[in-house]
Amino acid sequence: MRKYIGFFLASCLLLATSCDERFQEVNTDPNRPGPEVFDPNLLLPTASFGYGDLITGYTGAILFQSMWIQAFASTSTGGANYYSNGDKYVISGSTISYIQNAWITGFQTASRINQLQRLAQSRELTNLNAVGGIFRVNILSFLADIYGDIPFSEALRAEEGIMQPRYDSQADAYIGMLTMLEESVNALNPAGDPIRNDIIYGGDIEKWRRFGNSLMLKMALRLVDVDPTLAQTWSQRAIAGGVFESADDDALVPSDEANGYANSSANALNVPDDTYEVRWSKVMIDYLRANNDPRLPIVAEVPPAGLAANRNGVVVGNNDPAIQIGLPNGFDMAGGQFDITNHPDFPGATGSGSDVALIGAYSRPTFIYRDREAPVFILTYAETQLLLADAAVRGLVPGSAADYYRNGVEAAITSMGKFGGPSVSASVAANHAMTNTLDISSTEASLRMINEQIWATTSLFANFVEAWNNWKRSGYPELTPVNFPGNFSSGQIPRRQPFPASETGVNDEARNSAVARMGGDTWLTRKWWDGGN
Repeated sequence: MRKYIGFFLASCLLLATSCDERFQEVNTDPNRPGPEVFDPNLLLPTASFGYGDLITGYTGAILFQSMWIQAFASTSTGGANYYSNGDKYVISGSTISYIQNAWITGFQTASRINQLQRLAQSRELTNLNAVGGIFRVNILSFLADIYGDIPFSEALRAEEGIMQPRYDSQADAYIGMLTMLEESVNALNPAGDPIRNDIIYGGDIEKWRRFGNSLMLKMALRLVDVDPTLAQTWSQRAIAGGVFESADDDALVPSDEANGYANSSANALNVPDDTYEVRWSKVMIDYLRANNDPRLPIVAEVPPAGLAANRNGVVVGNNDPAIQIGLPNGFDMAGGQFDITNHPDFPGATGSGSDVALIGAYSRPTFIYRDREAPVFILTYAETQLLLADAAVRGLVPGSAADYYRNGVEAAITSMGKFGGPSVSASVAANHAMTNTLDISSTEASLRMINEQIWATTSLFANFVEAWNNWKRSGYPELTPVNFPGNFSSGQIPRRQPFPASETGVNDEARNSAVARMGGDTWLTRKWWDGGN
């Protein structure tokens, strides 16, 4: 990514200062090149990173969904008390700010994509405009899956004078987005304009086509409860267009710490309080151990003894699968009935004296999750194959659910190497998949196994919002909510984020209309497609 950012800056200067004797060009502000000289391809790297930033870190994923979905856990005591809004559904000092982070980052990134498309259209750059359309849907569908009704048809139209866009119902927005996605995918032409500065696919048009269709499949399966017919229609269109064919098609956003584009989740997990507090949940570690999953030593480690080592993100722990133990969700270290030291499986503190780590023996994420150069996983072949397995079990698409499941499991395991750390060989992954075949004894048994694997896979790829969305859709894994005193969701796992406070007083009429249509603006208000459990 470094070369693209540098190229972007150099190009801006070059384009702005290239002029002849014409008066208008001579008098153009060299620091603000107009659309007639600016290459919209230069917007693609920062827009791509913007999306990666949207689905990671303190925009919500680490603070909310990672613990709502019970992939991570935290005692949220002391310096890291901001994790109370995740693990225990209890307001922390910055919860109101956290609520709006995804909204602001998402619409800022969508606005950049909008500018890319406007410039591409003016230059007749059909492929770039199509990639922009695919990315726009990727961003806005993400926001809709978090908040519900959002501005869509009137969004990003400030230059037309629409300063207070109406919120579309999620049903209308989803149909509009699926239509936009299909049109964008169909507009891609390998013989057309080249995509430059593409940090995801290096300008490969066919990979963008497969990404668009795989995104279509994911969105289609959101609809299995609310409109099975529509889910089948769009699933089959996605397959007909061609989804991901192998892990080589995975959509990853690279990081570039040296130039200010570090992995945001890694930024968070390198904060000493976060390094100490954030642990794998008991639910996750138990799942990996029960299945003898070869990913366990790649993702989990028990830190060395003592507080200093537990707060140090550089120190490497013990990744022996036999000693990994997950932290139960919903506990603190405040001395009351929820104090983790009262839990019958409490493994004990480590260290002594002033260097005691009170929760030191629970498994934490390994260095691959603290590596600021690690890529951000957007959508993968593994997830796509598992979604196809789900669709096949439901009779929405042709093909063998067992084969799709096997392909998904193998790719989920081998693709862990893309973090840049340890990896699992293809032969080990294949052997694991062969000894853990899909349970086809009943439809529910198959759906349970598939969607538990989606939960584990997306969580281990640090795509926690996707794990949460698929849990809402499928109902798996079956999670026991935390009912901690003072929680904001009546002791239930949150199903959405409320609209940000920043919309109040700015776009009241549209927001209030959406709230009335949705039936509320709470952490538990069900979105249009959400009927999984």
